[in-house]
Amino acid sequence: MTIIVIAIGGSLLRPEVEEKHLWLNDLIGIIRERVAAGDRLALVIGGGAPAREGITLAKPLITDDYHLDKIGIAATRLNATIIREAFTEGGISVSGIIPTSVNEAIQLLEERPVVVMGGTEPGHTTDAVAVRLAASVNAKKCIIATNVAKVFDEDPRKNPNARSFDNLTHNELQQIVGPAEHKEAGGSSVVDPIAVLEASKENLELNIIDGRRINLIKQTILGLDFEGTKISSELRK
Repeated sequence: MTIIVIAIGGSLLRPEVEEKHLWLNDLIGIIRERVAAGDRLALVIGGGAPAREGITLAKPLITDDYHLDKIGIAATRLNATIIREAFTEGGISVSGIIPTSVNEAIQLLEERPVVVMGGTEPGHTTDAVAVRLAASVNAKKCIIATNVAKVFDEDPRKNPNARSFDNLTHNELQQIVGPAEHKEAGGSSVVDPIAVLEASKENLELNIIDGRRINLIKQTILGLDFEGTKISSELRK
C-alpha cells in the first residue's frame, strides 16, 4: 500500500476556466484508479479565488490576519467539499467529512482510502498542512500541484528571462521563496515558505508540478519522470 499526499492549489478550481469540469472528471478517474490499485490518498485543497475575494471584501473592516486567515480557511473547506462531493458521485470511497486537523485526517485515512481536506488553523497554509500530513503518515513525498510549470528564480510573468529549475535542494528553494514566516492572509507563492522549512526538517521530497496538466498528476503519483521541479535534501547532480 502506498500513501499519497497531494496539495491541490485553489487556482486549479478557479471559475473562469471553462475546462475545469473536464479537469475534475479526469482527476476523479486518476483517484479511482489508484484506489483500485490499493493506494490511500489525501488531498489538501487550497482556497484560490474564493479565499482572495472573501479576504479582499473583509480587509477594509478586519485588520487582524488571524481573523482574515479564518476566512481563507473557510474557502479551502468549500473547495474541499466540492472535490469530496464530486468524488462521492464518482463512486470513490472518500471520508464523509472534511477533517479540520492533521490528526483527524490521519484517523479518517485509516477508515477510508481517500480523504479530502482544506486548511486547519490560522497561520498554516494548505501547503504546510499537506507537508505535515505527508510526514505524519510516512509518505515518500508530497506532491504540490499548482498553476506554474516549475519553480523559477523570479516571477516569469514579470521577467521573461527568469530561470527555471528541474531539481533543487530544500535550502535552495527556501532562498527563492523567502524566510519561513507567515505572509499576509490571501498571499501566495509557488510554495509556502513555512512548508519548505518543514519539508526540509522532515527530509520530505516535494514534487512541484503544473496541476492544470492532469497527466502530470498521474505521472507524479506513479513515480514516473515528470515535468516540474523535484525538491530534495540531496545536492543536485
